[in-house]
Amino acid sequence: MSSRTHLLAVLVLLAAAPFVADAQPPAADPAADACADPSVDGACHNVPKALRLKLIAIPTILVASVIGVCLPLFSRSIPALRPDRNLFVIVKAFASGVILATGYMHVLPDSFNNLSSPCLPRKPWAEFPFTAFVAMLAALFTLMVDSLMLTFYNRKRSGGGNTSGRRAGAAVADHESPAHGHWHGHGHGHGHGHGDIVVAESGAVAKPDDDEARKVQLSRNRVVVQVLEMGIIVHSVVIGLGMGASQSVCTIRPLVAAMCFHQLFEGMGLGGCILQAEYGLKMKSGLVFFFSTTTPFGIALGLALTRVYRENSPTALIVVGILNAASAGLLHYMALVELLAADFMGPKLQGSVRLQLVSFAAVLLGAGGMSVMAKWA
Repeated sequence: MSSRTHLLAVLVLLAAAPFVADAQPPAADPAADACADPSVDGACHNVPKALRLKLIAIPTILVASVIGVCLPLFSRSIPALRPDRNLFVIVKAFASGVILATGYMHVLPDSFNNLSSPCLPRKPWAEFPFTAFVAMLAALFTLMVDSLMLTFYNRKRSGGGNTSGRRAGAAVADHESPAHGHWHGHGHGHGHGHGDIVVAESGAVAKPDDDEARKVQLSRNRVVVQVLEMGIIVHSVVIGLGMGASQSVCTIRPLVAAMCFHQLFEGMGLGGCILQAEYGLKMKSGLVFFFSTTTPFGIALGLALTRVYRENSPTALIVVGILNAASAGLLHYMALVELLAADFMGPKLQGSVRLQLVSFAAVLLGAGGMSVMAKWA
């Protein structure tokens, strides 16, 4: 009887074994753990040391930003760095490469990571490429703003007349065309060969066109500055916020060095555009202030929100991801269309193959240097 009871107990245990196994708690999901507490990352998690690094980062990045954006503004006292000199064109090409790589190698990948995070629900975030879609819309929106602002500037300057607007557009087309430089030079040569009347005629025709083209180009330069500054401010706040809220020493340390490099040369690109926009002292000071303080402000904001800000929360991922995507689209448009294409298709670079090649090498150097920074930041 006893052996029969033992045998029955063994059979019951064997029959119940699959159900007991199914009742075991599931293995921990690493992705779920990361979403629940993103601040825990082993030896890199050091709150006091991270705080010291962030406090060092604020003045360091501020100084690098001020130096970068102010350097072109004081270039008038340095003959080699004036806007009409070749060195200025080369330095601006280098800075444009930095801005281009910032969009492609830093801001856009961050947006992909945010909007494809496992911390977000699969529907709809895993079913549609939101990053590319938002970046495309941002580039088109930038084109629209660029065009409308230029129209506004031209109408404001010309008093709203359609005739003057058409004449201004024709003047810019002539001014930006390489053939314009050839025609202008030929006109002077022809005038000297045939008398003073032709000189007077060529001067009377060319001077108003040149003046009109200069005014319209000035309006365009001012539009470029304002749109570019807007894009830089958006991604700078996002980067600063992430750095300020992070408690990972391994993340912050390389990011400080990368941000100093980034702000220095991105500031040089923006400073060159500000110089060409010929703003007054008040406007220049405002643009320099906002560019220089945006990233430090983002870091300070991140420090203040450390207790409540969770970088892997769905809300933070969506907001930061969309802002990064929009900023990337804006930076891509500005770097390629308004900075690189405008300079490389302009009369100065079109008139010298050697300067074109040197400037292109400067673009590659700037983009390459910023791309290498993507390894650490």
